[in-house]
Amino acid sequence: MKVDNKKAFFEYTVLEKYEAGISLEGQEVKSIRIGQASLADSFCRIIKDEVFVMGMHITHYDKARTMLDSKRTRKLLLHKREINSLTGKVSEKGFALIPLSLYFNKRGKAKLCIALCKGKRQYEKRETIKNRELEREMRNFKN
Repeated sequence: MKVDNKKAFFEYTVLEKYEAGISLEGQEVKSIRIGQASLADSFCRIIKDEVFVMGMHITHYDKARTMLDSKRTRKLLLHKREINSLTGKVSEKGFALIPLSLYFNKRGKAKLCIALCKGKRQYEKRETIKNRELEREMRNFKN
């Protein structure tokens, strides 16, 4: 199952992408497998040379005995050189680390695709909408 953050591509310009492992509990993995996760309004922070994802919602698994906070902070697993590179870039004004998608790789491990992004201005968002509508009209015209 793949969970995408569709709003991120509209709100931000993606500059670089990184694939990170994510530290999860067993019941959270089961919830993600059945598609009960959301990346809306989530973001990443670098705290003491560690990267954390905040605001990611994973619904409580029905058959689990213990209750976990559905929006708890989760640690991302990245190489030290990637974290150092991101720290320098995120410290600049206007840049942010945004989760784009949550998925399972071929080996069955949960991965989070995060991106170094720069926020779009209002006129850039309008231009994106205009281009999308033009593409849709061209597609309909061909059919």
